[in-house]
Amino acid sequence: MTPRLASPIRALARTSMLLLLVVMVAAGCSRNTKDDENEGVPVAELYQKGHDSMRKGNWSNGATSFRRLVAQYPYGPYTEQALVETAYANYKMGNNEEAISGIDRFIRTYPTHRNIPYMYYLRGLVNSNRDTVFLQRVWSLDSSRRDLASPNQAYADFNTVTDRYPNSRYAADARDRMATLRNTFARHEIETGLYYLRREAYVAAAQRATYLLETYPQSEYQNDAVALLAASYANLGNDTLAADARRVLEQNEPDHPSLTGNWPNEPWKIRRLNPFATERTAIDNDRD
Repeated sequence: MTPRLASPIRALARTSMLLLLVVMVAAGCSRNTKDDENEGVPVAELYQKGHDSMRKGNWSNGATSFRRLVAQYPYGPYTEQALVETAYANYKMGNNEEAISGIDRFIRTYPTHRNIPYMYYLRGLVNSNRDTVFLQRVWSLDSSRRDLASPNQAYADFNTVTDRYPNSRYAADARDRMATLRNTFARHEIETGLYYLRREAYVAAAQRATYLLETYPQSEYQNDAVALLAASYANLGNDTLAADARRVLEQNEPDHPSLTGNWPNEPWKIRRLNPFATERTAIDNDRD
């Protein structure tokens, strides 16, 4: 019996599968070559390679070199510094979860390391920017009106630096960043209080103002809190407390707009419909 020849379609399918297999093997070899290019490189040379990449702003290549260093040389001063550099590279690339994970692992593994103050400081930087998205940067959205869980954790991280390591090189900047975060938290309280004032929830508005003054003294918004107290007490019919609040405000900020009756100055409602407008509130209008 004469054997049946394979159909042209079946032959073409086999050829295509063979070509696909060749391409996959070639790609795999190329990838393995790239992954293994650092294999066997001396630790000092591997560290320098990663360091040079970091200096050029090539965070991805730097992190790759440092990860390879840690895998090949799991112990020693180069390894410890490579872990620090990897965490920083992840921070610069916006890989916040990876950065936090690496920082926490380093702190647990080397609790007495000389770089521990820096790692707490770096964790504060990561948490400060953790919820900062592209739209917030482009349109200047108000961070005080977002979830404050990460900024609160950042504040705790910076506080650790200033409290445990007050003489470290990072303490001064950590204090400045804590002051900025306190203003963010205070703004959150005053914005909430103004919301209650608009809703005619005057007791809640007064409570928010009191909380701000007690929790964030000397903040940028302390005089606004006093003005909020005055407005809330006036609407509640407590003229004595309202007059006391106005008297304090006159002493601390005699030109505050609430003393002339033009407060709070809410943004034009139609402006809120413009998706390209920067986010503004009564607090912003009062400062223009």
